[in-house]
Amino acid sequence: MTGSVLLRRVRLVDLDGSKGSAEPIDVAIRAGVIEAIGPVLPSAELEVVEGEGRWAIPGLWDAHVHAAQWVRTGRMLPLGSATRAEGVLAAVAGAVENVASGRTLLGFGYRSAGWPRPGTVAELDAVSRGRAVALVSGDAHNGWLNSAAFDLLGVRRRSGPVSENEWFELLRRLDELPGAAPEPSDFVEPMAALAAIGVTGLIDFEFENSFLDWPARFAAGADAVRVRAGVYPHQLDEVIGLGLRTGDALPGTGGLATMGPLKIISDGSLGSRTAWTREPYSDRPATPEHPCGQSNYAFDELRELLSRAKDAGLQVALHAIGDRANEVAIDAFAASGARGSIEHAQLITPSDVRRLAQLGVRASVQPAHLLDDRDLTERVWGERASNAFPLRTMLNAGVELALGSDAPVAALDPWLAIATAVHRSGDERPGWHAEQSLTAPEALAASVDGRRLVTGGVGDVVLLDHDPLALSDDSAAAAASLRATRAALTVCAGRVTHAA
Repeated sequence: MTGSVLLRRVRLVDLDGSKGSAEPIDVAIRAGVIEAIGPVLPSAELEVVEGEGRWAIPGLWDAHVHAAQWVRTGRMLPLGSATRAEGVLAAVAGAVENVASGRTLLGFGYRSAGWPRPGTVAELDAVSRGRAVALVSGDAHNGWLNSAAFDLLGVRRRSGPVSENEWFELLRRLDELPGAAPEPSDFVEPMAALAAIGVTGLIDFEFENSFLDWPARFAAGADAVRVRAGVYPHQLDEVIGLGLRTGDALPGTGGLATMGPLKIISDGSLGSRTAWTREPYSDRPATPEHPCGQSNYAFDELRELLSRAKDAGLQVALHAIGDRANEVAIDAFAASGARGSIEHAQLITPSDVRRLAQLGVRASVQPAHLLDDRDLTERVWGERASNAFPLRTMLNAGVELALGSDAPVAALDPWLAIATAVHRSGDERPGWHAEQSLTAPEALAASVDGRRLVTGGVGDVVLLDHDPLALSDDSAAAAASLRATRAALTVCAGRVTHAA
């Protein structure tokens, strides 16, 4: 699934301060690999695309996606505007009458951390008209199901929402509900839409069967974007039994889909008040049972999982949001010798940032989360907010950054992540803890999977109508320009996957 193309007269965008090209040059890609870069290259046996002086960057990556949930979310009831349980119930009552008998109403996006109280299953039953209803929180760390949905899944009914490990067991089974599962062909248009904004790769952390499902999606034509497919602990034995190691090609994908890391969710989230912190939450106990949030694994369990992954040739993507969770995650990497990333690293102390750098563990971060979490962070973590989303501290310490979205939690748009890393605000307010901002070159460099446009490099190229780094000195204006950026042409593995 590779191609060959000659991009004529393009300008290379300078990500490192030394390799840009003021004058247009040619980029020749053969069999998915950059064969040559230089002026007026020969075009023998290559499709020629006129760049017309456009600016060229490496293909963009999203380092953290839940692909099936993201695709499914497009047909789920949006609940992000609900400020209390009653708002969700009203939205369900208005939508459920349009759900055919025997089908499921799916909803997404509510954030209950700031609600006066959680909703109840009985309340959801009362507005469901006999239909199964499954609602997923905006951070995907808790779910609110009605009795019919519990019954269809064959599990004990609860009285209220379900969170963390208990919820993840249900979340990965939502496709069992009638009408819930996306088909392989449902991924074709979303992948093409990603190519249109310059995305050439993503890391998929779907909760179930990602490494098994992508070959069928590629066969259905959803092949515009590279994929690294993660696995969770409940399927680790299966991956080991198949002999899959991080980087191995998945069958039938031409090497564009590969085995990714072992994903482990070590603590909760801010939005569900389950992120594990060193000290209790500032406004009130995080939950009645866990004033500091909660850990999903004992340390010995965590270390054992990382050690098994290392021995099996798998990298590890370890979710940690609270500062205590990040501390323990770093301890587990140090004790096991595993390689990989901490996913989120949302609240982390400067001393732990230094340890992260010393271990060579990446920080896979989602800048757009701060748009939703800014006010809540100030309220529930108080003075600790200065250690939230510390992108500048991490980069200065030598930590490798990889930007992503956590879609569907945030929009799957690398330009939004880049813009938010540059200007940490989504409204008229100044940037939140602006001292932690990145420059535009730094944020863009953290969004291309470590790649550069060099001879022998991967043939993933995006052409833009303007230089994305020629920006206003005003960070808000620069962010607005970055958010509006779209691709004129996208090439993935030497194949043109989008042309405006």
